[in-house]
Amino acid sequence: MSPNQAGQAPKLPIPGVRNLIAVGSGKGGVGKTTVSVNLAVGLATLGHRVGLLDADVYGPNVPLMMGINRTPMASGDRIQPIENFGVKLMSMGFLNPGDKPLVWRGPMLHSVIQQFLRGVDWGELDYLVIDLPPGTGDVQLTLIQTAPITGAVVVTTPSAVSLEDARKAVHMFAQVKVELLGMVENMSYLMCPHCNERVDVFSTGGGRRTADEMKVHFLGALALDPTVRKGGDTGQPAALRKDATGEAFLQLARNLVARVEQVGPPVGPSMVISD
Repeated sequence: MSPNQAGQAPKLPIPGVRNLIAVGSGKGGVGKTTVSVNLAVGLATLGHRVGLLDADVYGPNVPLMMGINRTPMASGDRIQPIENFGVKLMSMGFLNPGDKPLVWRGPMLHSVIQQFLRGVDWGELDYLVIDLPPGTGDVQLTLIQTAPITGAVVVTTPSAVSLEDARKAVHMFAQVKVELLGMVENMSYLMCPHCNERVDVFSTGGGRRTADEMKVHFLGALALDPTVRKGGDTGQPAALRKDATGEAFLQLARNLVARVEQVGPPVGPSMVISD
């Protein structure tokens, strides 16, 4: 059944945005936001025009991880995104800062996601990375039903518990006809700082095996690295580092670009709407 047959509005392009990349996970605690932030910074470092939408409205950690503590301004009826490290940002954390919880139901979530997608002056972007909440709830469905998503990335750790939920996320995207760009295995291993030997804290290789079993592209494995945690806590994303840690995120960004070129955007260049 098509969206119109189901009584839904058509999926209208976001003005100026060529590719919408949804980053999701079946469960929390797998480093989904860390991957989203560093993927966006990595894409910008490679020279792409990038935005990052923090759609995890109940746990908006992007402002902290991107080193921003101020409120966006409005120009006319459009919200101006805040920019750092070459990435344009919007997050509920800018509008609801501090420790105050957000207690909203489905209709309010739908409204704010639409405002973030279409009420923000994103300008011309090659990629708008969207950090989804964990799971398969209202925010994911709102986004999927109303915006032409180029594809989705599923983040998991190698543990059996995480992989069980990652498979649910893969099935969700497949069920709603969203292209799976690939799977990322985060916290794949730890290099011991004392003996320099590899430690498989959460097992290892499960992400690649699951991707192979489900016929999903494997985008890469990322180490459990204390410098990544420090970068997130201090607002200096690890993708900015000139070392192996930074290079791992740059390679993830390159792999994503290659996949997008392979599957093609849902909106061709001639169809991209500009204000």
